[in-house]
Amino acid sequence: MTAVPLPVVTERLLLRAWAPGDVDDIHAYRSLDDVTRYLMFDPQPRERIAELVTERAGRTRVEADGDVVHLAVEHEGRVVGDLTLKWSSLENAQAEIGWIFHPDVQGLGFARESAAALVDVAFDLLGAHRVWAQLDPRNHRSARLAAALGMRQEAHLREESWFRGEWGDLAIWALLAHERP
Repeated sequence: MTAVPLPVVTERLLLRAWAPGDVDDIHAYRSLDDVTRYLMFDPQPRERIAELVTERAGRTRVEADGDVVHLAVEHEGRVVGDLTLKWSSLENAQAEIGWIFHPDVQGLGFARESAAALVDVAFDLLGAHRVWAQLDPRNHRSARLAAALGMRQEAHLREESWFRGEWGDLAIWALLAHERP
């Protein structure tokens, strides 16, 4: 495989590797209950974000199953969200996409713009056959984003995992290369 060619530039955004100066911006949204409500982690303290930035800063290559590319989404010099692309199977050309954004930018189309650019990278530059996302079906914003990317819901797994003190459902959304809008 290969490195993701960075930065990825969209009309309004810059997708790039995480950098040490991003800690405060990333902490500003990853520390919020509303942001982590449907995620597999609780609000994160600044110290944990600093560790994550150090761990993820160079993760921009796909070379083996399980490799994860971590990208900061920057708007006007501020990180407003982050994206992940996890290569779940090189042999089967399967990649999982994920997104997290600051509530201040919700509704501005930044998530769609940046995620669509990463989907394009996955298909056009990395040779993905299928890009998929997993999300809590109660997360209506993420479901709308998946649909806006051209994904279809493939599965709704009932009580799939123990999540925040209760059994939680899981929705799987996906898009095949030849189905792209």
